[in-house]
Amino acid sequence: MKAVRLHAFNTQPVIDEVPEPAIAGPLDVIVKIGGAGVCRTDLHIILGQWDAAMGTPLPYILGHENAGWVHEVGSAVTNVAVGDTVILHPTPTCGLCRACRAGDDMHCTDNSFPGLSRDGGMAEYLLTSARACVKLDPATRPQDVAALADAGITAYHAVRKAIPLLYPGTTAVVIGAGGLGHIGIQCLAALTATKIIVVDRNPDALKLAEQLGAHHTVVADGGQLAAVQELTGGPGAQVVFDFVAEEGAEADGWNMTAPAGSYFVIGYGGTLNIPTLDIISTERNIIGNIVGTYNDLAELMVLAQAGKVTLHTRTYPLDAAPDALADLDAGRVRGRAILVP
Repeated sequence: MKAVRLHAFNTQPVIDEVPEPAIAGPLDVIVKIGGAGVCRTDLHIILGQWDAAMGTPLPYILGHENAGWVHEVGSAVTNVAVGDTVILHPTPTCGLCRACRAGDDMHCTDNSFPGLSRDGGMAEYLLTSARACVKLDPATRPQDVAALADAGITAYHAVRKAIPLLYPGTTAVVIGAGGLGHIGIQCLAALTATKIIVVDRNPDALKLAEQLGAHHTVVADGGQLAAVQELTGGPGAQVVFDFVAEEGAEADGWNMTAPAGSYFVIGYGGTLNIPTLDIISTERNIIGNIVGTYNDLAELMVLAQAGKVTLHTRTYPLDAAPDALADLDAGRVRGRAILVP
């Protein structure tokens, strides 16, 4: 089968011919990929920024946002059958550890992360587990939902955690209306009554944000902090969702957060430098967010299949993966890039 493989860090992945995966355990599932999302994390992987955390042997197949059709199942699989349309939670988990039993899947002590810790889904087939499969309406096109498997639940997970803080009369700021942020805006609009302010440097991204439920948009041209302060009457927002968190956005996010408010960090790449006195004197919270749970994905798919959350996508054939990565890196992709084998 064809697969997009990274052979060395700081080099572009290439299209290789590799063996198809095989069932090895009773709960294994092989999925025929119908859509694989291209994520900024893939750009970080290529630069070697995840190597220390994952230590994945090279070469390996990229792709951690995957959806498709069940192709083959292990002997003990009962929740899906061959031919079912599925979206895959990005981290196959053990189901036995304390985190799994608490429904906190992404902190499983024995999980794997296809596309980061082992071969992923930028290929014709992917080996995963029964626990990772969320069955979808057969009419669903995998390429339309694939990026919800990571970008979607990452955004949804952050919004879901913030719901108790976003009662009517509050304000939320979303920094970055790109691949994750445009999903976060829709989740906020669907699940809360908060006023939504979106900050981005790209006017086209802000136009999309308005269509998706933003009440106000702010161009990140140097005056974004003052603009948010004006829109909030001075103090800032009760919750700030930072889907960028690099190149100065992290400082903006903290400074846009009101006293006793919460700064949710979802993007990454930058460094947050805050005097500890500023934290205790204002009682502001810094909250990290990584992926989301199986239940988050199942709930998000209910919203998606009801039309309340939609992905804005640009599709590429599998052979054009280098073009998709280049377009993403250059900011030429609005929403998400999707590879379709």
